[in-house]
Amino acid sequence: MATFPGGGGGGLGVSSLNFPGFGLDSGLEIKTRSVEQTLLPLVSQITTLINHKDKTKWSDKTLQAIQRVGQAVNLAVGRFVTVGEAIANENWDLKEEINIACLEAKQAGETIAELTDVTSLNNAESDGQITIFTDKTGVIKAARLLLSSVTKVLLLADQIVIKQIITSRNKVLATMEQLESVRSFQEFVQIFSQFGNEMVEFAHLTGDRQNDLKDEKKKAEMAAARAVLEKCTMMLLTASKTCLRHPNCESARKNKGGVFHRMKLALEQVIEIVTDCRPNGENEIPSISIYAGIKELKMTVEALRENLYFQSKENLSTMLKLILEHTEDFTDSAYTSHEHRERILELSNQIKNELQHLVSVWMQAQSKKTKNIMEDLELAILKISHSMNEFKRELHSAATLLATDLLKHHADHAILKALKITGVEGNLEGLAEYACKLSEQKEQLIETCRLLRHVSGTEPLEITCMHAEETFQVTGQQIISAAETLTLHPSSKIAKENLDVFCEAWESQISDMSTLLREINDVFEGKRGEKRAYLSLPKPVKNNANLKPFKPTKLDSEEQAKIAKLGLKLRLLTSDVDCEVEKWKNQENDIVRHGQNMSSMAYSMYLFTRGEGLLKNTQDLIYQVEVFATEGLKLASVLQSFSKQLKDDDKLLLLLEINKLMPLCQQLQLTAKTPIQNKIYTKVEKCIQKTRFVLATLTQLLPICYKLMHKCKSENDCINSLQPWMESRWQTVTTKDSMDEKTVEAFAVRSLEHNIANLTFLESK
Repeated sequence: MATFPGGGGGGLGVSSLNFPGFGLDSGLEIKTRSVEQTLLPLVSQITTLINHKDKTKWSDKTLQAIQRVGQAVNLAVGRFVTVGEAIANENWDLKEEINIACLEAKQAGETIAELTDVTSLNNAESDGQITIFTDKTGVIKAARLLLSSVTKVLLLADQIVIKQIITSRNKVLATMEQLESVRSFQEFVQIFSQFGNEMVEFAHLTGDRQNDLKDEKKKAEMAAARAVLEKCTMMLLTASKTCLRHPNCESARKNKGGVFHRMKLALEQVIEIVTDCRPNGENEIPSISIYAGIKELKMTVEALRENLYFQSKENLSTMLKLILEHTEDFTDSAYTSHEHRERILELSNQIKNELQHLVSVWMQAQSKKTKNIMEDLELAILKISHSMNEFKRELHSAATLLATDLLKHHADHAILKALKITGVEGNLEGLAEYACKLSEQKEQLIETCRLLRHVSGTEPLEITCMHAEETFQVTGQQIISAAETLTLHPSSKIAKENLDVFCEAWESQISDMSTLLREINDVFEGKRGEKRAYLSLPKPVKNNANLKPFKPTKLDSEEQAKIAKLGLKLRLLTSDVDCEVEKWKNQENDIVRHGQNMSSMAYSMYLFTRGEGLLKNTQDLIYQVEVFATEGLKLASVLQSFSKQLKDDDKLLLLLEINKLMPLCQQLQLTAKTPIQNKIYTKVEKCIQKTRFVLATLTQLLPICYKLMHKCKSENDCINSLQPWMESRWQTVTTKDSMDEKTVEAFAVRSLEHNIANLTFLESK
């Protein structure tokens, strides 16, 4: 299937890509990075054409350059239209709209080529010729039509991506309904196997969509929904097994029902995000954090310096009233210390009084704008701004200290351990006691998440706090119902396994909360910066002995088109590697460094498949492949050294992954050094494919290393949480009715194969 980059999450309108004089359809909105990045080169080239200086005489070199740009635009649009028409033929419901937009793009590209055919402009026979210099309005009109039509095609293609996600969700939901009503072990085994495959497909689609979204808030919402599906998948397996084993147990049915309900809600949330449409026309819930309110009030107050009349005093009072109402979450909390409560109340009153004084001076300034009054106004603005900063610091201190103390207090997971013991002992009195204690811990954690949300500092972190709050609320109750089932059936291995899974989910969320706390502190201290840029890699040596058997060549247009599809998959995998690398706190770690270098080299290969970047010919590419393979072997060596620090089980896990990486790198190295037998394209294709296999292994290896590194530094009794969804192992069960033994079927979510294929609009200069 031929495909384009997709769109989906909130943000930049097409108009923000415009240049002066170009108004596009205001109904078009770009919501994904891939669509935006696809359009930017086109905008850049057309801008170059439009922003020329009017002269009576042009040099031949300049005229040739203008003509080359015009021809490049037209050729790229031609390739674009070919792919667009292929998409249309595969999607009949959108065929007419896509074909119309493709036709408009083709006509606009041809017009631009005609108007930039200016090489004979300095000759006498060119008199009367209509060109970019004589008909600038025509060029602007053609450019506007080209950008609008190309954007329409991209966004229509994006609708296909959204439709694929919806179709995948529907398949998962239908299979879940079968699982929910199944009555026999054998039937459950068959359906769960199908469910696993469908969830892999859903992970493909939603993972790529999440990475492509521009709106950071929607990205966080998608991550939260996918985290629920990740953790609930194992819960669904064990809860269903327990319910099948103990069909008359009410707590087992309640436990299973809770998992299914939560997964259905998460699936629905994913669809709301990708379609940007909420059920029953509901509006998006606005931010209710105190930080957001303080930020808005400060901006409004400081704007009085420029304009004394744009706000009313009632608006300022309403803003402050809303902030102080939310502050009651701190002052009314039983877990806020007396000192913090007193200081928060003191600062609240101080800000209230300072706002009253500010309003008084402001009213005077409106009627009498003297120098003294304006100085008083400035002083009042500075005072209230300072007090609000102090207020923020106090709230942050109260919330983060509470969270830190709570996490330390529950680091040993003593209540969970006690619940497991009372369960296998069949101790109903002990169950009641520790269930009550877990409920108290749950309320503490929920309250803490609510306070952290107020001081989170960014919308994505606010979303993460809400997700943590909801997870503790639901998982806490599910642990109690799972413990009750075990207590009623103390000899049941399946009931014990089920309780273990829910406890692991709780411990995992506690660990996630520690990470969340660090990120909130980083935002408060201004530590969160831009992504670390990769360093340039060495250029190939001209006389490399390995490259003597063939001359540097460029791929023809047909070969370039074929290789572009493989290159796209390479780009998606580099994004996955980058996401894993960013999780590491120590960016100077050797594992991180080698991972970054491999991702950077793979990205250079991806640019080559687009006809861009520093790799200009096949010789450059083959050299880059050799260096990439060598870097992979260096990483394997570092990992072997790291494995010596691990315990037996962890060491075996890491060595198994290393033993996957090393042969792949060696095979890639051999492929790069093998002399050409047939066409150079065949060798290039093999190199790109094998590079993909190495990167796919790396995306599985990095998160394992991250967890093992973290585990080395933590206490020995720390229990690892479930593997993240993108490197998880789906567990299926054997056909034995006992279902005590399980077979584990590994899978790795590969880069999306049938969705996005990047398109080069412009030829490389």
